[in-house]
Amino acid sequence: MKSAKKENITLLFLDAAHFVMGCDFLGYIYGKVRRFIKTYSGRKRYNVLGALNFVSKSMSTVVNDSYITASEVCELLRKVAHEYTGTTIYIVLDNARYQKCKIVMALADELGINLVYIPPYSPNLNLIERFWKHTKSKLRTKYYDVFSEFTDTIDSIIQNAGTIDKAAVDKLIGERVQLFPYVRVNTTRNNKTNRTTVKRCLAA
Repeated sequence: MKSAKKENITLLFLDAAHFVMGCDFLGYIYGKVRRFIKTYSGRKRYNVLGALNFVSKSMSTVVNDSYITASEVCELLRKVAHEYTGTTIYIVLDNARYQKCKIVMALADELGINLVYIPPYSPNLNLIERFWKHTKSKLRTKYYDVFSEFTDTIDSIIQNAGTIDKAAVDKLIGERVQLFPYVRVNTTRNNKTNRTTVKRCLAA
């Protein structure tokens, strides 16, 4: 992060988000009187594979309404390599199969991109997750019944990440990351009760 701020490297956080119209973004109301609320009857999904620049907060994306596969990851890697030509690129990403496969790793090596895979079950280390939460919170303020309007709104939020909303996104994504040290777990067998006693250390 410090090297990225000094412009010695380009640091990106990569992950996919799946936005389902009429499912995730219906909203909710509590009241004493029963009321019927208009909702979308279908189920259409907008997939966004994004790479968030840690410093500028600009986003590079590949989108579709079907599935995210290794092909989309490779497409994004090529796009990133073109956008940041002449710089040393580091991309932080999780261990999803379509991201951690031979095709993706071979292409990254060919393009000179350094892939940094986070440990399993550590979503807090991939800071783009905070941006997806920011995006979804903005989507929940309105009802959508036209898919193109739904996708246009998502695209607009993403485009504004490094401009209009940069101050807000900067507060979400900074150098302060919650870290938990690895702790060795010791297991002992009690022959009398035939039970396993596990000593666990919890991170504060």
